[in-house]
Amino acid sequence: MDDRYPPARRLELAETLAGGRVVADPYRWLEDPEDPETALWSAGQDELWASWAAEHPERARLAEAILALTPGYRSAPLVIGERRFWTERAPGQDHQVLVVEDPAGVRTLVDPNALDAEATTVLDGWAPSIEGDRVAYLLSRGGDEESTLWVIDVETGFGLEGPIDRVRYSPLAWLPGGEELLYVRRLPPWEVPAGEEAFHRRLYRHQVRSHADTDDELLFGQDGLGPELDPTAYLGVEVSPDGRYVAVTVSLGTAPRNDLWVAALPAAGEVPRWQPALVGSDSRALPHLDRRGGMWIWSDLDAPRGRLLRADPASPGPESWVEVLPEDPGAVLAGYVLAGEHLVAVRSRHGASEVAVHARSDGRFERQVELPGLVTADLSGRPDEGPEAWIGWTGWVSPYRVAPLDPATGQLGEVLSAPGAPAAPPEVEESVVTCTSADGTEVRMSVLAPAGRSPGTPVPTVLYGYGGFGIALGPSWTPAAATWVAAGGVWAVANLRGGSEEGEGWHRDGMRERKHHVFEDFEAAADRLVAGGWATPGTLAIMGGSNGGLLVGAALTRSPERYRAVVCSAPLLDMVRYELFGLGATWNDEYGTAVDPEQLGWLLSYSPYHHVQAGAAYPAVLFTVFDNDTRVDPLHARKLAAALQWATSGTPGERPILLRREPEVGHGARSQRRRAQLDADELAFLASCCGLDLDAR
Repeated sequence: MDDRYPPARRLELAETLAGGRVVADPYRWLEDPEDPETALWSAGQDELWASWAAEHPERARLAEAILALTPGYRSAPLVIGERRFWTERAPGQDHQVLVVEDPAGVRTLVDPNALDAEATTVLDGWAPSIEGDRVAYLLSRGGDEESTLWVIDVETGFGLEGPIDRVRYSPLAWLPGGEELLYVRRLPPWEVPAGEEAFHRRLYRHQVRSHADTDDELLFGQDGLGPELDPTAYLGVEVSPDGRYVAVTVSLGTAPRNDLWVAALPAAGEVPRWQPALVGSDSRALPHLDRRGGMWIWSDLDAPRGRLLRADPASPGPESWVEVLPEDPGAVLAGYVLAGEHLVAVRSRHGASEVAVHARSDGRFERQVELPGLVTADLSGRPDEGPEAWIGWTGWVSPYRVAPLDPATGQLGEVLSAPGAPAAPPEVEESVVTCTSADGTEVRMSVLAPAGRSPGTPVPTVLYGYGGFGIALGPSWTPAAATWVAAGGVWAVANLRGGSEEGEGWHRDGMRERKHHVFEDFEAAADRLVAGGWATPGTLAIMGGSNGGLLVGAALTRSPERYRAVVCSAPLLDMVRYELFGLGATWNDEYGTAVDPEQLGWLLSYSPYHHVQAGAAYPAVLFTVFDNDTRVDPLHARKLAAALQWATSGTPGERPILLRREPEVGHGARSQRRRAQLDADELAFLASCCGLDLDAR
């Protein structure tokens, strides 16, 4: 391995920003990937990574071991008349495929694996028509998440529509008859200001087989149709099964609140009259229009852990809401389905799921459903609200499985078989421990250790965290974690503030001016692993991606002495300029904006790029970035990698700072083989730094 880092020119650049703060930015030039100097520097980083990788041939064996622990997958079925739709993926298959079963047999409707030789095409979403004779679906390619919309005839398999572009993150809502659907599309780039091409969404009504998407009827978001929308608004849409009503949610970026509007759906060409159901409230209201003409609303209005209400779509305001499931003070209402005269609800208590059956009429508790241990569960029901439901679950030692539920008895049926042989997980000891954060808050952490491990004997340990956007880290089968534990290591997952494990209050206690709580929680978890005898600072590694990349970036610059190695994937790291790139402008409610003096102070207090100190003994760091990442620009990792390489005296030594760059993938879904190779590279790096023999498994 080369003993020198690629040279990186340090600029004497400092800007005066909001409130008169002077902020240095020595690697601004690395923001432009097309700049010849950036390209030369990136090529040097590629060579440095290739040199390290060549010295670690165990990566290939490790990738195969991870693939062996990646089981087949099958989703719950969506039952429409005599047809059942589901997605599945066989072991060794790169992407899920969409399958239908009807009297004609079982057949594949959409197979992304067959659409390009490099396995970069992903099925982003799908929705059958109300009658089940057509399916609309979304595809993207190369990791850019820029979906296109297609429609297929279920019986013949013939394509009816597509591609329609600019439909990234679009919901799909069919009208009765299958001739029309509602979808969300961005305005064309020539109609929006430069730099805002990723925003400006509107709701449209589309006639299938018209092949004239430019003539789609605008229903919401402009020209007096509903409110004038902020450029960063995301839209959700649902149509009642009888086609009488349409409900639209409006969220500004990832803010933990939304407006809800409802209208009687008019005939084509007529103007809908939108009624505000909940507007301007610092809360969320998520609708479901049922087959009996009613509307259900999950909301955290006056209930940070969530409650379920019933409303009349003709008069949808809060004054008409009737509470069906009140807030549980100890558990988060995570989802529900309607099944005949029953209402099945899944709640999350400290991150693990519980499922209960209630009466649909009034929410009266009927029975608890026994789940197989500490798991994360989800629910699905029949679109016709028939008297059955399905529960899917996964845990730290159990791959995802689905079984039918009889709400009348609370009994689970036979598990639906996933394609291929089941995974053979290693024997693992699960434990949940608590640690005390800097302000006295108790934080939970799941610890996975090899069965029979001697207590108090430190081993190489990975601590994983996220802590943002209200995302909970519940029990979940993770092939990389299983591989690490099988080799004798310990894997820990911390439930930090910023997530939703304890409801919206837990989220908000880790965002904006309270973001430091997330880092303090993570440090408390790291210290607990050392104090509990699982690890030492010399055997403790940390890992995170996206917002979790920000987490570990802040951790390594706040207290580098705590950790031996870091994997920082697709990270946010320059928090002064994050809003200017990718989807950063949609996240300023979570973090704050640099144009406000006070909020700039929040950001600068932890922004990893701005806290690098020359001569500090930083842990080994591997940055992993993806060229087609349209959410978090790889510039963040480039800038911090350059800063750390400069600060650590410019030689890789035994604590290298490396950048692994991957083309033709982005921030989200990727092929299983590329997922396994990425995991293998990351684990090999951590193992080499922390002393874990991966061949011991």
